[in-house]
Amino acid sequence: MNVTELRSDLHNMIDNITDSNILNAVKTLLAGKIATQADWWNVISDEERAEIEQGLSEAERGEVITHEEVMSKYKKWL
Repeated sequence: MNVTELRSDLHNMIDNITDSNILNAVKTLLAGKIATQADWWNVISDEERAEIEQGLSEAERGEVITHEEVMSKYKKWL
Protein backbone atom coordinates (compact mmCIF):
# COMPACT_ATOMS: atom_id res chain seq x y z
CA MET A 1 0.00 0.00 0.00
CA ASN A 2 1.49 3.35 -1.00
CA VAL A 3 1.22 6.59 0.95
CA THR A 4 -1.72 7.90 -1.09
CA GLU A 5 -3.73 4.72 -0.53
CA LEU A 6 -2.88 4.65 3.15
CA ARG A 7 -3.88 8.29 3.57
CA SER A 8 -7.16 7.61 1.77
CA ASP A 9 -7.90 4.63 4.02
CA LEU A 10 -7.21 6.72 7.11
CA HIS A 11 -9.48 9.51 5.87
CA ASN A 12 -12.27 6.98 5.32
CA MET A 13 -11.80 5.46 8.75
CA ILE A 14 -11.85 8.86 10.46
CA ASP A 15 -14.94 9.92 8.50
CA ASN A 16 -16.80 6.92 9.95
CA ILE A 17 -15.85 7.52 13.60
CA THR A 18 -18.67 9.03 15.67
CA ASP A 19 -17.05 8.73 19.10
CA SER A 20 -15.50 12.09 20.04
CA ASN A 21 -13.11 10.39 22.50
CA ILE A 22 -11.57 8.35 19.72
CA LEU A 23 -11.34 11.39 17.45
CA ASN A 24 -9.64 13.38 20.23
CA ALA A 25 -7.20 10.53 20.80
CA VAL A 26 -6.32 10.44 17.11
CA LYS A 27 -5.92 14.21 17.09
CA THR A 28 -3.61 14.04 20.12
CA LEU A 29 -1.57 11.29 18.52
CA LEU A 30 -1.16 13.23 15.29
CA ALA A 31 -0.46 16.50 17.11
CA GLY A 32 2.28 14.73 19.07
CA LYS A 33 3.88 13.55 15.84
CA ILE A 34 3.79 17.06 14.42
CA ALA A 35 5.13 18.50 17.67
CA THR A 36 8.15 16.20 17.53
CA GLN A 37 9.06 17.85 14.27
CA ALA A 38 9.26 21.22 16.05
CA ASP A 39 11.36 22.12 19.06
CA TRP A 40 9.24 20.84 21.96
CA TRP A 41 10.51 23.65 24.20
CA ASN A 42 8.62 26.12 22.02
CA VAL A 43 5.45 24.01 22.13
CA ILE A 44 5.06 23.52 25.89
CA SER A 45 3.39 26.08 28.15
CA ASP A 46 5.18 28.67 30.25
CA GLU A 47 4.11 26.75 33.36
CA GLU A 48 5.67 23.53 32.02
CA ARG A 49 8.90 25.37 31.18
CA ALA A 50 9.02 26.86 34.69
CA GLU A 51 8.51 23.43 36.27
CA ILE A 52 11.29 21.91 34.18
CA GLU A 53 13.63 24.77 35.07
CA GLN A 54 12.74 24.36 38.75
CA GLY A 55 13.53 20.65 38.57
CA LEU A 56 16.87 21.32 36.90
CA SER A 57 17.75 23.88 39.59
CA GLU A 58 16.85 21.42 42.34
CA ALA A 59 18.99 18.75 40.72
CA GLU A 60 21.94 21.14 40.45
CA ARG A 61 21.61 21.86 44.20
CA GLY A 62 21.55 18.12 44.93
CA GLU A 63 17.92 18.16 46.03
CA VAL A 64 17.17 14.78 44.51
CA ILE A 65 15.97 11.35 45.55
CA THR A 66 17.76 8.43 43.98
CA HIS A 67 15.94 5.79 42.01
CA GLU A 68 17.01 3.22 44.58
CA GLU A 69 15.46 5.25 47.43
CA VAL A 70 12.15 5.56 45.60
CA MET A 71 12.08 1.87 44.68
CA SER A 72 12.88 0.86 48.25
CA LYS A 73 10.13 3.06 49.66
CA TYR A 74 7.43 1.97 47.21
CA LYS A 75 8.55 -1.63 46.61
CA LYS A 76 5.55 -3.08 48.44
CA TRP A 77 3.16 -1.48 45.89
CA LEU A 78 5.05 -2.47 42.77
